[in-house]
Amino acid sequence: MVETFLSNPDFIKWAFFAGKILLLFGLAFGVVAPVMIWVERRVAGLIQDRYGPNRVGPFGLLQSLADGIKLLLKEDLRPTEIRPVFYLLAPILSVIPAAMAFAVIPFGPPTTLGGLLPTPMRLQIAELNVGLVYVLAISSLSVYAIALAGWASNNKFSVLGSLRASAQMISYELAAGLAIVSVILLSGSVDLMAIAQSQTEMWNIFPGFLAFLVFLPAIFAETNRTPFDLPEAEAELVVGYHTEYSGIKFGLFFLAEYVNMATVSALCILFFFGGWEFLPWLSWEKIGVDLNTFWFIPTIWFFTKIAAFLFFFVWVRWTLPRFRYDQLMSIGWKTLIPIALLNILITTTYLVFEKAS
Repeated sequence: MVETFLSNPDFIKWAFFAGKILLLFGLAFGVVAPVMIWVERRVAGLIQDRYGPNRVGPFGLLQSLADGIKLLLKEDLRPTEIRPVFYLLAPILSVIPAAMAFAVIPFGPPTTLGGLLPTPMRLQIAELNVGLVYVLAISSLSVYAIALAGWASNNKFSVLGSLRASAQMISYELAAGLAIVSVILLSGSVDLMAIAQSQTEMWNIFPGFLAFLVFLPAIFAETNRTPFDLPEAEAELVVGYHTEYSGIKFGLFFLAEYVNMATVSALCILFFFGGWEFLPWLSWEKIGVDLNTFWFIPTIWFFTKIAAFLFFFVWVRWTLPRFRYDQLMSIGWKTLIPIALLNILITTTYLVFEKAS
């Protein structure tokens, strides 16, 4: 009976599809968030010369589990003047776009799993040929959750935090979108898989270094991370748009933040650092790795790159102070957008001369 199922191509395809879903969403919600909370606190302790979590479990590894249980069991406190429907909807809307964006991230090259599949299939849940456009559309929806959270809380500090977040995310989405234009020009596609595969000979970080310099601060601003965490500036806004949230609803906002960090890290790697390719100008094929048999090696390497970027997020947070709000908006509109426009001109000139030669 088991052998019959294993020899059935349709069963193998469905099992492969289910495995991709379990892997990606299991990592995103079951591993990235709790592990990153622990890493954030340990790295903060290291940088600030103090202890991080070190009591619950070895090296404090179970501290995130304990915090999750505490949030689940904590009393659900609600202010009396909230707008109930939208107040409950906001934390849910913060998680949904994060999960939907992660669904189109390719995390490895097409493979037959060593001959189990009749044709190569993508290591990607939703095989969209407009994956980049989809990600930009879905990520723009996250601003609604933050805006609703502040407005529905009926708290002036929360409203101010949500307004800051809305203006900030719209401003830096424009800069990020202009930076991505050069990536589209270099790869000739809006398919995330095609963008990664186009970097077999050379990573986009070299011809698109200016675009990377624009995209990097933009993703910090998009995820509301220091030094761009003005919507949550606790010194002036009492932690901003989620001031009136407690328990698991409060936890959902942080879950969405860490999943968004993983998503933008994966996008940055796909756009500029060759995706799952080994090194610049050195692909897996050149070093003799059979991707049909050892398909998991590039996948592990891709997730290793994501881990490095996530560490960079934490390092920046506990090293740099936050900007003033006028400085934040000035950087977005007066610095990053002009640089992104200049980069498009440079990229098009580079491509014209490359084709001419």
